[in-house]
Amino acid sequence: MVTVYVSIGSNINREHHISESLKALNHRFAPLHISNIYDCEPVGFEGDNFLNLVVGFECELPVAELVKVLHQIEFENDRQRETKEYASRTMDIDILLYGDQVGIIDGVELPRGEITEYAFVLRPLVDLAAQELHPTLNISFQQIWNDFDQTSQKIELMS
Repeated sequence: MVTVYVSIGSNINREHHISESLKALNHRFAPLHISNIYDCEPVGFEGDNFLNLVVGFECELPVAELVKVLHQIEFENDRQRETKEYASRTMDIDILLYGDQVGIIDGVELPRGEITEYAFVLRPLVDLAAQELHPTLNISFQQIWNDFDQTSQKIELMS
């Protein structure tokens, strides 16, 4: 078993799709560790605000199989995989950390680079793993958050 952290975001029918993502993840990977939920402005495009959170769980699946499960959950919730990197979406579930794995594994960047780039990923990860060390930077996620320009991206605690 390996500890996995995934980010979840939605800006289309947000509350419904966040709820559905948690139900689906809980069905497959319970028990879940769930961060607070944050209201976040979109980054890279104009659109409605997102709800974002991070979920941690123990997993036996290899990375490739986990990606298939996460994509299936997205598909079941009308996720359209556009060519645009930044766009509105019903649900976006991305692997942030898969144990202490580092590198491109089955096409997945681990740890995900967005951890250090976006408040909507880092802040909820800190809720769950503040004292854990980033696998390549070897500093805690709390320290990364403390050093992050917290005025650069609007993020508001919802719950």
